[in-house]
Amino acid sequence: MFRHARRCPPTFAITLAGLFGSALVPAAGRAGDAGASPGAGPASPFESEIRAFEAQDHRSPPPHGPIVFIGSSSIRLWTSLQQDFPSERVLNRGFGGSHISDSVGFVERIVVPYAPPLVVMYAGGNDIDAGKTPAVVAADFQAFTARVWSRLPRTPIAYISIAPNPARWHEVDRVRGANSLIAAACQADPRLYFIDVFPRMLGADGKPRGELFLEDRLHMNRHGYEVWIPLVRETIQAVLKRP
Repeated sequence: MFRHARRCPPTFAITLAGLFGSALVPAAGRAGDAGASPGAGPASPFESEIRAFEAQDHRSPPPHGPIVFIGSSSIRLWTSLQQDFPSERVLNRGFGGSHISDSVGFVERIVVPYAPPLVVMYAGGNDIDAGKTPAVVAADFQAFTARVWSRLPRTPIAYISIAPNPARWHEVDRVRGANSLIAAACQADPRLYFIDVFPRMLGADGKPRGELFLEDRLHMNRHGYEVWIPLVRETIQAVLKRP
């Protein structure tokens, strides 16, 4: 298996379940309550953004079968996706401020229509910041994969680990917990890939590298994306059997 889209030992999942709760709950809502419905539909704060994607598709249809990048602001702000992966057809469907559960609710509108050969997700940091537990974040990711596979059962899904950042460093233990649970889920299904950007974004002192972030200390600058690009490219090449 390739280096960064790693598989975890099966016993690791059992250990993590004991730490964070053996029963993972259904996709959580915007307020972080377990069992609430995903944030989709007319009442969603992201409905206007999703409609804008649909209008854009109507005006200028995207290429057939693009790799779909979905998730929160680190995806939405990745405006150089096509330049960063010039040999691939890619489509950015990130919407800032979103939780994983929001993506669950919009799968039929911003994933399924494109029949992607691969879905790449980055989300979860906002979930942790809103108070969701690692177990809820991991359960929401599993709800996302289930929703995608209900329509596209063979589609691989790659999850970019929740990244460390200076602004939310006080949440790092829960971030590590969520990452570990999702990595264990990826170990359990050959259609899932875990892209571990977390260690690459830490300095020698074990804290986030400040030079990778904008002035808000939360979102990445170009240097941050340059850390991600080779790790994501390696996964794309392995999943899609690129040379």
